[in-house]
Amino acid sequence: MTTGNPHQERFTLNEKCVVVAGASGGIGAAVCRAVAAAGARIFAVGRNEERLRSIVEEIRSAGRQARMMVANATDGDAVEATVEAVMDWNGGIDVLVNCVGTHRESNAEDLSEDDWNSILDVNLTSAFRLSKAVARQQIGARSGKHIHISSVRSLLGIRRGYAAYCASKGGLNMLIRQLASEWGRHGITVNGVAPTFTRTDLVKDYLEDEAFRTSLVDRIPLGRICEPEDVASVAVFLASPAADYMTGQIIPLDGGITACQ
Repeated sequence: MTTGNPHQERFTLNEKCVVVAGASGGIGAAVCRAVAAAGARIFAVGRNEERLRSIVEEIRSAGRQARMMVANATDGDAVEATVEAVMDWNGGIDVLVNCVGTHRESNAEDLSEDDWNSILDVNLTSAFRLSKAVARQQIGARSGKHIHISSVRSLLGIRRGYAAYCASKGGLNMLIRQLASEWGRHGITVNGVAPTFTRTDLVKDYLEDEAFRTSLVDRIPLGRICEPEDVASVAVFLASPAADYMTGQIIPLDGGITACQ
């Protein structure tokens, strides 16, 4: 896909290889579709084989290239094997989009250490595993982009049992800044997107609670729930040449919540 217009081409991903981790989730699937539409070759990684296969077949049916691999980002060996598989397929990795995440609600005083460790492993340590493995392949090429999906709750507390989730996402924000600081000299950018509650299976039960949903929407200046496509659109921008000079940044995608709280 070539536009012939250099300004338009700064917003495309022509022939870039994009690895999407957590691709079997709602945000990950939306990111796969969006970056493929922008011209990228997709390597979708996740735990749910059926969902991965569905998104890959959808992308291929639209005339784009896509591969998949079932892997768990909490397994270091699986992460390394995934990166090796991408290198065998494409010979390089241009962009990593990390959509891996989880949450378990519990009052802080009742939160078990096992649950604390599990949530931090998925939301924070896995992000480090993924970025480290991908960066090792990008440093020699002196080029690469990493995009991590954080949360508005990395910036704001909440009067619910979110201690582990907020801590993990706050830590992710700092990891993004640190990796950007270390890897800038290698031409690698690292940024984050921090959405508010987004319409995915992870928060389905919350959004089906009419009182909760109404309270949430009432606090959002734009007056609606964040959709996976909203997050995917920002990921496309960060992955594109248009964001080449942006690194170490966390972009709140919250309909204006952080503007008024």
